[in-house]
Amino acid sequence: MLRIGRRFYLIMAISTLALLLACSFPVLAGDLDPFAGDAGTVKISGGTAHIPVMKEAAKQIMQHYPNVRITVAGGGSGVGIKQVGEGLVNIGNSGRKPTDKEIAKYDLKMFKWAIDGVGVVVNPKNPVKALSRAQVKAIFAGRMDNWKAVGGTDKAITIYTRDEASGTRAVFWKKAIDKGDITARANVVVSNGAMKSAVANDPYGIGYVSVGHIDNSVMPVALDGVTPTLETVKNGRYKVARGLFSNTRGEPTGLTKQFIDFLFSQTGQKIAAEKGFVTVN
Repeated sequence: MLRIGRRFYLIMAISTLALLLACSFPVLAGDLDPFAGDAGTVKISGGTAHIPVMKEAAKQIMQHYPNVRITVAGGGSGVGIKQVGEGLVNIGNSGRKPTDKEIAKYDLKMFKWAIDGVGVVVNPKNPVKALSRAQVKAIFAGRMDNWKAVGGTDKAITIYTRDEASGTRAVFWKKAIDKGDITARANVVVSNGAMKSAVANDPYGIGYVSVGHIDNSVMPVALDGVTPTLETVKNGRYKVARGLFSNTRGEPTGLTKQFIDFLFSQTGQKIAAEKGFVTVN
C-alpha cells in the first residue's frame, strides 16, 4: 500500500507540473499558430545585440514546428543590411536605422521591435563608477590615457571598441562621444559578447555594450550622472539609446513575415523584455 501511495503521489506531482508548464505560456500557442503546417528556412544575420532574442524566438518556433528551420548569425549591423540587401539572408538585423542610401539601394523595409541602450562598462574592480561625457570622449580619443586622471588607479587605460560595421559602435559614436575620434590604439572586438568578455578580464579596460548584455561580469558607468539600465533607457533619462531593427528586402512574405510578426506578438515582446530590452508594444 505504501508503494502504491508513493507512486500515486509521484504521478499526481508529475501531472501537476506538466499542467503548470502548459499554463505558464497562455499566449504561446496562439502566437505560434501562423506557423502551423509550414515548412522552410528563414536565414537571419546582422546585429549581435539581437542574437539572444532571435535565438530564443527561433527555439520556440522550431520546438513546436520542426519543419521550420531558422538560422541566426551575427556579423554586425552593416553585415546584416548588406546581406539582406544582396539576398543572402531573409532578415538583416541592425542596431541602427538603415541610411537613406541603404534603404533606396536595397528597397529595405524596417521593423523596430525593441529599444536598447548602449552603456560604457569597466571591470568590476575599477573604482571609477561615473564619468562625464567630456571624459568619455577624451578617453576614447586617446587624449586621456591614465585612470588616475578620472579618480582611478595610476594605470594606463585599455580601450576596447567595435568595428565600423557595428550598430552598437555607431550609436555610441554618435550619442555618447558626439561623433568624436576613436583612437587607432583601441582594441577592436567583434561582438557585444566579446566586448563584455574583454572588459571582464581586463582590470584597466573600458568599452561599451548593449544594456541588454550588462551583467555582473562588467560594471556600468554612469554617464553625466545617469547609469545605463533598462529603467533609465525606458524612462528616457539615459540618452544613448537606439532601436533594434529587423530589415527585409521589400515587403516580407511567408515564413519571413511570420517570424517578424512573432517578434511583435505578446510572446515575442516578452522574450525581448526578458533579454533586457525595452518593448514597443
